[in-house]
Amino acid sequence: MGPGNGGTDVLNASVDLAPTDPAAVLRAIRELEIDLTVIGPDDAVAAGVADALEAERKPVFGPTAAAGRIESSKAFAKQVMAAAGVPTAPFELFGDPLAARDYATAQGTGLVVKADGLALGKGVMVCETVEETLAAIDRVMIEKAFGEAGDHVILEQRMSGREVSLMCFCDGEVARPMVPARDYKRVGEGDTGLNTGGMGVYSPPEDCGPQLVQEIVRDCAQPVLDELKERGTPYRGCLYVQVMLTPDGPRVVEYNARFGDPEAQVVLPLLKTDLVDLMMACTRGGLASWEPEWTDSATVGVVLASGGYPGPYAKFRRISGLSRLDPGIIPFHAGTAYQRGEFYTTGGRVLTIVGTGPDVNEARRRVYSNVDRISFDGSFYRRDIADTVVGTAGTAGMAREA
Repeated sequence: MGPGNGGTDVLNASVDLAPTDPAAVLRAIRELEIDLTVIGPDDAVAAGVADALEAERKPVFGPTAAAGRIESSKAFAKQVMAAAGVPTAPFELFGDPLAARDYATAQGTGLVVKADGLALGKGVMVCETVEETLAAIDRVMIEKAFGEAGDHVILEQRMSGREVSLMCFCDGEVARPMVPARDYKRVGEGDTGLNTGGMGVYSPPEDCGPQLVQEIVRDCAQPVLDELKERGTPYRGCLYVQVMLTPDGPRVVEYNARFGDPEAQVVLPLLKTDLVDLMMACTRGGLASWEPEWTDSATVGVVLASGGYPGPYAKFRRISGLSRLDPGIIPFHAGTAYQRGEFYTTGGRVLTIVGTGPDVNEARRRVYSNVDRISFDGSFYRRDIADTVVGTAGTAGMAREA
């Protein structure tokens, strides 16, 4: 894993390289004799790592930069959706902040403001009022909170419903769905505060059964694969589809060109079929003959974050308690380092702790009984992940707008 983290350091599985440098990735593949490369970061997709590997006939699970624009440019994604007939919210694209402000004012209600480019999962602001919308436009386009990602902005009408994340294995022709998940983006309990890269997640959502999953694949995933293939940029890898379950049916919120984080951390532990075999099938074609098998269990993941996240935060805080976790509890490392026999924080989202059970209720009980054993200076986490599923107090995951 490049560049790795504390978890991969312990396994001697870290590779010192920049994942956005195609030449460096190719060198590592040759030196280490790697048979399959999986592209994780969105900026590595945008940098064309898959293009470089495909040119050298190296198996790679991840889309080319052209196909990956489905995530790296929200304007491009909207254009593809329109061409493919994918249901989504009405929108307008702006490169001029004054024009964007005039449009927002004329709407007379709050809008969803999205930076066009990559913004580490933080470039989407759901605004309740016109004033909030105008402030969000200024933050993106004038203050440049997300740099060049905010050169253009998408203004969307808000949608009401519950969100579902559905990742699909794709070979350029066919989409095979994974188990759906529901994540929690807001930093605060009760879905309050700023958007983050994800504060928790559970799988499967109680309101997204097999029939709805197939509907999402049919209406929201497969048409995109068909459109990208028609454009000469077939999509291979994981296509992440985030949808809103509206009264009129599923509507796409956005696409990611990779495994979702932390969604993959609760979904992949439920997979019975060999993951590497599936990913290799995506690189070679022939995925139509595969039907991935899944367990009947449920998972809940809780993110431990550094104090101040998603704003400024301190680093290199010693982490304690990881050795005290129960069997079956999975600690996924993100912003960690391993030095002198100790783990330290290096990022905003530090760990995702995942518990498994026969249902969401039991998985939630198990994970929270273990999260409390882990600590580092300034650490915090949401205590309401999956709470409405099991009938406890709170509003997380309930009907909301985006």
